[in-house]
Amino acid sequence: MADTVPGQSEIALKVNQFLEYLQVERGCSPLTIRNYRHYLSRFMLWMESQHIHEGLKDINPDVIRSFRVFLSNLPGENKAQMSRRTQGYHVIAMRSFLKWLIKNDYAVMAPDKIELPKIEERQVKFLSGEQVDRLLNAPSLSTIQGKRDKAILEILFSTGLRVSELVKLDRDKIDLDRREFGIIGKGGKARVVFLSQRATDWLVKYLNERDDHFKPLFIRHKGKIDPTTPDEKTRLTPRSVQRMVKKYSHKMKLPVEVTPHVMRHSFATDLLMAGADIRSVQEMLGHKNISTTQIYTHVTNKQLRDIHTAFHGKGGS
Repeated sequence: MADTVPGQSEIALKVNQFLEYLQVERGCSPLTIRNYRHYLSRFMLWMESQHIHEGLKDINPDVIRSFRVFLSNLPGENKAQMSRRTQGYHVIAMRSFLKWLIKNDYAVMAPDKIELPKIEERQVKFLSGEQVDRLLNAPSLSTIQGKRDKAILEILFSTGLRVSELVKLDRDKIDLDRREFGIIGKGGKARVVFLSQRATDWLVKYLNERDDHFKPLFIRHKGKIDPTTPDEKTRLTPRSVQRMVKKYSHKMKLPVEVTPHVMRHSFATDLLMAGADIRSVQEMLGHKNISTTQIYTHVTNKQLRDIHTAFHGKGGS
């Protein structure tokens, strides 16, 4: 069943087909595909270094075990060894690859024979209400760039958008009267996003300052731009928004290193602490699985917090 081409191993051929499947049929983001390619390529290079034939039948429990020992001894970023979380990403990629092979009738080892490493629970960084207010008030409103930054910060906290979703927004897609818009998020998942009145007001103030006809909702205001500049050359990049958020975080001397994703965490924790149900928050965040949203509950479960406050220490004896 090995329809290989000269110079290419059977596994390499199937990995390429698997990545095409992720792109075309699953609609995975370029970043996800890049990561899967990286993890699976590391596995193939290791097999080659061990003089393993690189056929599908060569993927067996002993080979996987040896590869995991190899990963555990690799140096990680700023660490003596690769983190267990990063090791886990390699395992997830391998399991997904094996599931796809089985789905396509290849006789390979069962994915569930590869156990995921135990990983410490993710610590969610988020801002308190007072810290959010300080950050939102950080931009100077005397320039159009400051007004843009103010609108971006307000929208990030109002919507919980991923930075990649924010920068893709076009102004003709925003319904300012209804204060909502639709987006296609991670994994091709569609959702409706709602704006607060405050975020809408600041967005209108920013747009009223603009005298251009560029399509992107948020554009750069530095560097050479003229009416002939293509729309996509004016659009803010995720990296520029990340730098902007970090700049204001440092300006306000916040104790948390703020990123757009910390703003997303802050949006979610604010909703849950106010009593919103987790399924609604899952929908607003665009999470495919409820388990992803549940990382917030251990710090935001308002019902348990209220019960603890109401009853702890009042039992008498």
